Amino acid sequence: MPPTPRVFIIRHGETEWSLNGRHTGTTELPLTPNGESRIRATGKALVGDDRLIVPRHLAHVYVSPRHRAQRTLELLDLGCRDQMPWHQSSASTSSISSAPHPPEEAPLTVKTNAKVQITDDIREWDYGDYEGKTSKQIRAEREKDGEEKWDIWRDGCPGGESPSDITFRLDRLIADIRSRFHEPAISFSLVDGKEKAPCGDVLLVAHGHILRAFAMRWIGRELTEGRAAWVR
Repeated sequence: MPPTPRVFIIRHGETEWSLNGRHTGTTELPLTPNGESRIRATGKALVGDDRLIVPRHLAHVYVSPRHRAQRTLELLDLGCRDQMPWHQSSASTSSISSAPHPPEEAPLTVKTNAKVQITDDIREWDYGDYEGKTSKQIRAEREKDGEEKWDIWRDGCPGGESPSDITFRLDRLIADIRSRFHEPAISFSLVDGKEKAPCGDVLLVAHGHILRAFAMRWIGRELTEGRAAWVR
C-alpha cells in the first residue's frame, strides 16, 4: 500500500529583520549569508531518496510570492524538472527583473516532476501598522494607547489582516491540496494498491506566522485558539 500523502512546511531562511525580531509581511528582504547557508544545510538534511522529503514523491510545491521564500525554495535543491516560475523565459521583463536571484542552471539530475506554484494564499500575514516593528515596540505602543496586550491570533493587525482573513485564504488552499493531490492519491491506493499510485506529497515554502496558522487550520483548529492549540 503506498504511503499516505503528506504536507511538508518549510519557513524561509534568516533575513536581517527576522534576525532582530521585526515583523516582516509585505516588505521584500533578501536572505542573509547565514540564512542561505542554513537553508542549504536544511536541504541536505531533509531532502533526498533516503530523507524525510523524497523529491520523486512530491506532487506539487506551493511557494509564497515573497522573494525570501522563493530563494529558500531554490536553495533546497529539489531537482525540479521545470525552471522556477520567476525565471521562466515566458515571464515578463518586469517579473524577471524582480526575481529573487539570477536564473538557476537546469539541475544535473531531475529528481521531481512536481510543479511549483506561486500563491498569495501562503504569503505572510499582512501586519499592516505593525510592519517592521518588534513585539516589544508593539506592546509599548498599545500600552501607551491604553490597549490590552497584543495577541495576533485574537486581534490580528490594525491596517492589515484579521484572523478571519487568514482563515479564509488558508482554508481555500487546504481545499485545493486535498482535492487536487491528496484525494486522488488516497483513492487510487484504496482501489488498486498494486499499481503505482500518483504522487501525493505537497511542499509549502513560506513564513512563520502563516505556516503556524496553516498547521492549525489543517487539523481543524480555530486561529483564535492561539498558542493553546499547540499544547493540546
